[in-house]
Amino acid sequence: MGASIHFGSSDNECFPGPLPHAPGQNHLLAALPQECHDRLSPDLQRVRLKLGSVLHESGEQLRHIYFPIDSIVSLLCELDDGASGEIAVVGNEGLVGIALFMGGKSTLSRAVVQSAGFALRIRADILVREFENGGALQELVLLYTQALITQMAQTAMCNRYHAVEQQLCRWLLLSLDRLTSSELTMTQELIANNLGVRREGVTEAAGRLQAAGLIHYCRGKIIVLDRPKLEQRACECYAVVEKEFDRLLSKRTHSTTT
Repeated sequence: MGASIHFGSSDNECFPGPLPHAPGQNHLLAALPQECHDRLSPDLQRVRLKLGSVLHESGEQLRHIYFPIDSIVSLLCELDDGASGEIAVVGNEGLVGIALFMGGKSTLSRAVVQSAGFALRIRADILVREFENGGALQELVLLYTQALITQMAQTAMCNRYHAVEQQLCRWLLLSLDRLTSSELTMTQELIANNLGVRREGVTEAAGRLQAAGLIHYCRGKIIVLDRPKLEQRACECYAVVEKEFDRLLSKRTHSTTT
């Protein structure tokens, strides 16, 4: 069955959501031992993240940490002239706010919701205190940080050396891997901004993928028809990132979510 991607409007609003989501739907939270869950659960708040919502701006003091459930958050770097590019994506495999565990209270990246959905939010000071106690949370966060650094480094290389079509394949695969469903809502402008390319470049790349039978692209909707071939069409950057995540985290997170 193919995966579909729809382009929609953006909204900079984040508000509590009524739908029940267990902490186990985020892989990092699911991997924590029960006693750690018991300490954190009273302070975890469900929030609905709308497309385009800004979780934190560059240089802004981080007050909350987010654990996406069925949403995806882009970490973006912006230049003085307004140009921006995505350095990493965060979904149900991780968390947003890693700088707090490194001793800083802010980060130069901007966190923007790429795919609408739900997340669990907790006050930064509460989770940092749990981290400083050592144990399972500290180990998981440090391993996740290493995996995230790998994604950032590989993204920088990909954006510098690989064609837009390869970047788009990588971006589609990374995004779909971080969703609980196969559907993603996204504006063409956001895709172009994330890749740091012109919108026309995204349209041209999508057209070539459609001509090859990998996707169906029409009126802002992309349906992935052949994921294995899409992986073959992507550069090595996708496989490098996923292999590192699996090496560091799969045994710890998958055993608690399967």
